[in-house]
Amino acid sequence: MTSFTIQEVARRSGLSEPTLRYYEDVGLVGPISRDESSGHRRYGSTDVDTLEALACLRAAGVGIEDMRTYLANRLRGREAAAEQRDLLLLHAERIEAEIAAQQVRLTYLREKASLWDARDRGDESAEADAIRRLVPVVGELR
Repeated sequence: MTSFTIQEVARRSGLSEPTLRYYEDVGLVGPISRDESSGHRRYGSTDVDTLEALACLRAAGVGIEDMRTYLANRLRGREAAAEQRDLLLLHAERIEAEIAAQQVRLTYLREKASLWDARDRGDESAEADAIRRLVPVVGELR
């Protein structure tokens, strides 16, 4: 049976060693087997697959409880497909809202820079245009 050290799993998954230990402590993975002579963790292929999935969920901003739900649904397979879809779509909607908020911030910064560019050039018409474009964006920021 192939096994991996915590360092190897950290490299493969992109998760830090403390995170790997934490995920075991909170029951997301494991219990992880131990080397009989050293007591060091030895991860199996299934553990690595699970941790790689968790690394992706973590990168997408999914919290521990939803990771736990995801893993439970994963074990249930097709029976839990609708729940799995809904869980992932809920996080997709959260990210879409975050992107929309960031887009407003980006628009504000670009328009504000346009305003100051117009002022720098002494172009009162361009400055007035920038202010007109800024007004609705400022309302969205609040």
